Amino acid sequence: MNTLNDNNRKPNIILIVADDMGYGDCSCFGSKTIHTPNIDSIAKNGVRLSDFHSNGAVCSPTRAALLTGRYQQRSGIEGVISAQNHRDVGLPSEELTFGDLLKTGGYATALFGKWHLGYDEKFNPTHRGFDEFVGFVSGNIDYFSHIDQMGNEDWWQSDLLKPEEGYTTDLVTEHGMRFITENHDKPFCLYLAHECPHYPYQGPKDKSYRTIGTGRQVPINGPREDKLAAYKEMMESMDEGIGKIMQCVRDSDIEEDTLIVFFSDNGPSGPGSTGSLRGGKGTLWEGGHRIPAAACWKGVIPAGIESDIPCIGMDLFPTMMAMAEIKIPDELTIDGLDIMAVMKGEEVNLDRDLYWRQRKQKAIRSGKWKLVIDGANGDSHELYNLEADLSETNNMILQYPEMARELEIKITQWEADVSTAEMLS
Repeated sequence: MNTLNDNNRKPNIILIVADDMGYGDCSCFGSKTIHTPNIDSIAKNGVRLSDFHSNGAVCSPTRAALLTGRYQQRSGIEGVISAQNHRDVGLPSEELTFGDLLKTGGYATALFGKWHLGYDEKFNPTHRGFDEFVGFVSGNIDYFSHIDQMGNEDWWQSDLLKPEEGYTTDLVTEHGMRFITENHDKPFCLYLAHECPHYPYQGPKDKSYRTIGTGRQVPINGPREDKLAAYKEMMESMDEGIGKIMQCVRDSDIEEDTLIVFFSDNGPSGPGSTGSLRGGKGTLWEGGHRIPAAACWKGVIPAGIESDIPCIGMDLFPTMMAMAEIKIPDELTIDGLDIMAVMKGEEVNLDRDLYWRQRKQKAIRSGKWKLVIDGANGDSHELYNLEADLSETNNMILQYPEMARELEIKITQWEADVSTAEMLS
């Protein structure tokens, strides 16, 4: 795929990732209460990806897969890297990230916001392919004091703790705009990893409540009683920031050189909405991993289209490499696929199954069929026809036992292929 423009310039890439945002939490995916005109404009000016999925149903696994283009089981990051129990754990150093490879192709790279792939300095994003990092390394922080839920300071510039005043969402946006302005004349990759709308539920006009050393003595969800109102304020603040990022792209005259992709890292918790989907964060029903997603690239992705072809977060790694015309090393196993044709609205058959595993839960998507196995619940097996039953309410395993058995065999084979590392569960 030749993606170079008339100036022989490689395209820019902006990935905007929300945290714990549900499938039904923005206007273009059906929300009637949360107004997201800027997220909506990405879909309006490009493609709405209605069958897009996260690799995991919680934060760290999804981010590991996004960064590496591989099922997170290959790197052992199947569970959350917690601030309480896993401060010496992180993405293995031998794993190549998309930042590593894009830098070899001349890209400036930056990550602003959430990392969640290792607390120790050796795991810092600036040692994992990113020229710049400003943000936090834990799963969540107070939006104002930037204290994690164990009472630790957690706001970094590169690999140094460096406090900075401001609402987390605004800071992510401000650093993103600065980076675009400083690098608009060369190819860049900007990864904006928002904390929003993950707890603690704090709107932009609220105050800090975590202090150093308080740890779990404070409520992790925040002090607001009306969580739904706080959630709406948080979402609309993030949307406003996304609008500023898009305006900065326009002001820099690089719209035709820039792919912008927006998506969530997994399903919602707390006041978040999955729309009509079953389950939420931490489950392997659709509500846990089917996520809102949209992409735009002026002159490349047609405006106002929709794709219902199943895609997954790890697909963005090979897509970016194809855009940048960077060869992936032959020895590197990549599980994702280049989905640029999908984002352009072309009819393509990716011809693959998708898999999920978390703790004792497993799932496979094969065409219209999905098998969910829950080993924590009496080893229950549930089979759904997603074309007819997207809400996963009609278990068809008794009607189609042979299909269920075929999918179970595929899961077993997949597990044998990807489970080569010691798992963090």
